[in-house]
Parts: sequence; C-alpha cells; structure tokens
Amino acid sequence: MSVQARSPSNMRPSTLHLPQGNWSTVLDCLCAHFPAIGRELWLERMARGRVLDAAGQPIAADQAYRVGLKVHYFREVAAETPIPFVETILHVDEHLLVADKPHFLPVMPAGEYVEQTLQARLAKRLSNADLVPLHRIDRHTAGLVLFSTNPQSRGQYQALFRERQMHKRYEALAAALPGLDFPLLRQTRLAAGEPFFRMQEVAGVANSETRIEIAQQLGGHWLYRLYPVTGKKHQLRVHLAALGAPILNDPFYPEVSDAPDAPDDYSRPLKLLARGLAFIDPLTGEPRCFESQLSLF
Repeated sequence: MSVQARSPSNMRPSTLHLPQGNWSTVLDCLCAHFPAIGRELWLERMARGRVLDAAGQPIAADQAYRVGLKVHYFREVAAETPIPFVETILHVDEHLLVADKPHFLPVMPAGEYVEQTLQARLAKRLSNADLVPLHRIDRHTAGLVLFSTNPQSRGQYQALFRERQMHKRYEALAAALPGLDFPLLRQTRLAAGEPFFRMQEVAGVANSETRIEIAQQLGGHWLYRLYPVTGKKHQLRVHLAALGAPILNDPFYPEVSDAPDAPDDYSRPLKLLARGLAFIDPLTGEPRCFESQLSLF
C-alpha cells in the first residue's frame, strides 16, 4: 500500500512511552494505541525510518514490545489541504522569533494539520528544528505568535507567560454594547462545554479575566481592545459572547454555526486579532514591544 503522506523534515518527532499491555511487538502496541492509523501505514512509516527509538535508531516491525519504551514518530497527514495564506516574520534573533499568523492557520501540528501549521512552515523556512511556540492562539485568530529559537534560553521566556509578565493586547470587531460602562473587567469561571470543542462560563470562583476597552465606535459594531490577564481556551470569544457581543464571524459562539471539521469559508474570517505583545526581556532587562501588521478591516 502506497500512501502519499508528508511530514516536515525540520519538525521534531512526537514521543510516546509505551503503555502497559500484552502486545508482542512495538508495532502491535502502536496499532492499538492509535486505532485511526492502519497497520499498513505504520509498516510503511517504519520502512521509511519514521519510527525511532530513544537513541534515534529506526524501530523494525518485529521489535519486541517493552512497557515504558520511548518511541519517537513523525506525524503525517495523507492529502493535507493547503491553507492559502502566508505568515510574516516580523522579528528573529538568536533567542526569539515573532510572526504574524494569518487567519485559519494553526500554530502547531494537530489533527489534520501537520505541514500547514505556523510552526512547520517556519521550521522549514529557517531550517530550525528547535523552533517552538511559547504560546498559542486559536486557528481562527490572526496575529502575533512568539517562538523560541534557542532551547538554552527557552525556559526564561516561557516563565514570562507562566508568571503573567507577558502583556497581550487583542482587537475584536463585535456588536455595540452601549448599555455597558467601559473599561470593563470580565472575571468568570470557564469550563469545558458542549460540544467538546467549546468553552462555557459556569458558577464558581473566577479562573479567567479580561479587561475590555472601546477602541472605535462604528455604528452597530465596535472595535474592542482586549487585554487577557489569563489565557484560557477561547477566553476572549466566550467573554464577549456572554456580554451580548459575539465576535463577528465566530463559528462557535454564542452558538455553533459550523462543525469543527467543516470546510473553511475564507471570506468570513473571525474578526479577532492578536495585536500586541510587550514584556521585559529576561536576558537583557530591556523592554520589548511587538505590533501586528495585520488589520481586521
């Protein structure tokens, strides 16, 4: 069986520590652990050296199973649909890269996306397999994404997000809210909703916080500035929808209008933009600020 599948040559492999089980071979374990990937496809990957052990050596189809064995494998997608938008590198140095991500492009490989991701494109473009995003934004959201280019300094920049020292600014185009006073602070508890890919506000101690300002009044729609203090999944989308101003073209909030696997309508991008990032560089102590060159209009 011949499968035309691709995986980025400059991407790091995924890793699996083999779980407890009664399998005879590593191949048997992989087939059971990833039921969506057929045995013939695993055999082909092994034949091409795309399944490796901890030492980076190819694993053969008859290699004996052992619980806890570290297996590296390269994710591949067989007919990946190209995303017809191009990212822009705004800044790159020996420690950081800042990119402007277009709408519809995922940040990292997941599901049906491997090569058509910001990380894979940039890793290939710069021939840097060490390129790792320091944070993520939704596939439907456009704007700034910060990458680490150097494993030696990565932890220091990751700490900026963990310790809330990375100041993020977003813009969103949504319905006008003339009955509310701004600036407004939205603090609620977010939890997994239904369907599984949505989030919802629930009762309980707040675990999400967003400061909302009006940037521009445009008749029935306003341009909002959003300052997330926390970084929960879909936080900004949920907060605005809960206030009665869902972001324009949002397929998930306040109601699901498109299934997550529905074809993208490129004429209706989500009107949400990661506009700015500001922080004190942990290596130099100097303030740094980056601005997206994209626009919601």
